[in-house]
Amino acid sequence: MPRGISFVCLTALTLLSSAASAAAEYVVRPIAVPDMKAVFGQVESRRVVPARARIGGSLREIKVSEGTQVKEGEVVAIVVDDKLALELNAANAKIEALNAQQENARAEFERAQQLLARGAGTQVRLDQARMQLDVVVNQVAAAQAEKTVIEQRAREGEVLAPADGRVLTVPITLGSVVLPGEEIARIASGRYYLRLSLPERHATEIKQDALVRIGQRGLSPAASGNIAEARPGRVAKVYPEITNGRVIADVDVDGIGDYFVNERTLVWIPVAQRSVLAVPPQVIVTRHGIDYVRVITDDGPIEIAVILGETIGTDDGSRIEVLTGLRDGDRISLPGGKP
Repeated sequence: MPRGISFVCLTALTLLSSAASAAAEYVVRPIAVPDMKAVFGQVESRRVVPARARIGGSLREIKVSEGTQVKEGEVVAIVVDDKLALELNAANAKIEALNAQQENARAEFERAQQLLARGAGTQVRLDQARMQLDVVVNQVAAAQAEKTVIEQRAREGEVLAPADGRVLTVPITLGSVVLPGEEIARIASGRYYLRLSLPERHATEIKQDALVRIGQRGLSPAASGNIAEARPGRVAKVYPEITNGRVIADVDVDGIGDYFVNERTLVWIPVAQRSVLAVPPQVIVTRHGIDYVRVITDDGPIEIAVILGETIGTDDGSRIEVLTGLRDGDRISLPGGKP
């Protein structure tokens, strides 16, 4: 092989080797990560509406119990007022009496018309008979309207669900005497969300639309899992009023529709930012319980013992926080040349 070609090939191999070496390095730089605070969030419903009695009376039937799913307009309970049946009987009797008077007044009116046509009656008598018939007809109409009102009041004994949702409480027992407007059941009809209560010192750090992490059901960290396994949520609202040294925030999260209202679960929320040094997980080598990373120096690669922190999710993948052992600008050897 000619000498010139050998030199070119050697140069190309050197450049490829240098590029591979450069690609196999990871330069340690500080990254900003949110400082997550673990708090308990309480499940709330956007709307809790009462199903109220529309009339007074005795609670004759309860069709739902705590936890029942209801649809808007569904009958929740039935209230019966025994006086309505008596009033309805009285209205029917009044209508029958007025119908009899109406028939009599119509007969008098027709008789007055016949007499006037034969010249044996007067116009005054005809006008009086017509007026009497009109009065009775109007009385019949008024009595029928009163009966309709009584029937509507009887139908209003059905307590209806005001919206779709789940019954939270039924604070009344069968047979109880209820008044108009009294609460028969409480129904959670809105979307569920988590309500957080944090110390006042974090008020300026909590931002709307900030991402949070939601643990599994359970009050203990062991049951809720760690932050890496938690599902995401979003801060939907931060309330501007501080009450008893606490700031209130609401978190939207999917998949909590089967939770109990007022159930609590662990939530990690960002309250500050801190600068950390982090490395890809594959550069960590563990021997005899001690973690090492291979650092590239001018004298060649050396292994340095490090103390690791928590796992951090970034846009480039997961990183492991290094508490001690590395400095800004250190070059880490990457196995396989991939970060």
